[in-house]
Amino acid sequence: MTAGEGPRGWAAPLHTRVLDLAGVGAGTRVLDLGCGTGGFAAAAVARGARVLGLDLDPVAVERAAAAVPGARFAVGDATELGDPGPHDVAAAVQLLPHVAAPGRVLAGAGRVAPVVVATVWGREDECGVRAFGEALEGFLGPRRPAPALDAAALRALAVDAGLAVAALEEVVCPFVYDDEDDVLAPLFSSGIGHAAMRAAGPVAVRDAVLGRMERHRRPDGSYVLENLFRVLLLSR
Repeated sequence: MTAGEGPRGWAAPLHTRVLDLAGVGAGTRVLDLGCGTGGFAAAAVARGARVLGLDLDPVAVERAAAAVPGARFAVGDATELGDPGPHDVAAAVQLLPHVAAPGRVLAGAGRVAPVVVATVWGREDECGVRAFGEALEGFLGPRRPAPALDAAALRALAVDAGLAVAALEEVVCPFVYDDEDDVLAPLFSSGIGHAAMRAAGPVAVRDAVLGRMERHRRPDGSYVLENLFRVLLLSR
């Protein structure tokens, strides 16, 4: 599971909780670590925050700058912050699972901002998107559940980073797919989807996925997968 997975708008509840917990409002200086294409930055700017987004991917940074003209973006490494200037809040939204040293990210964030907030996926058994992996098991072999940073692991990271845990909350984000095509299109364009289709063909993959998703189908033909995320608020 990655930050890029999911239908458009899925992260709105997560972004709202992060901004509320961190007290982000007009004039708040926010450092958005691992900003991606600017989704969280846009939510912060909408509240009047002054945002600097950093990401290692220059293409993502370019897209973020085009999508969120009210923020500043630069190519940068969240594990090697250097001197990005003083900030009120440093945010690592869905970044920690994708770096080799998440504690180092938190420690660096704590050096440049008095408030640090980070989010991670819940365990696989807490996230409805596991349905996709389960549907493809027969074509790709047994899955190894992705490691998750649970509450205890997050608290340990905070301690190691020299930060105090101010809050640790859970947020449920529904992934809503309008119809069968909305479910299948992103899967068929993904690496795991291509691998499954090479093994069994598109018809078999389609039938397996829609069969597994049937329990999440609503009367209007849409599908909803509920996924849990953890939000960690830290102070130095």
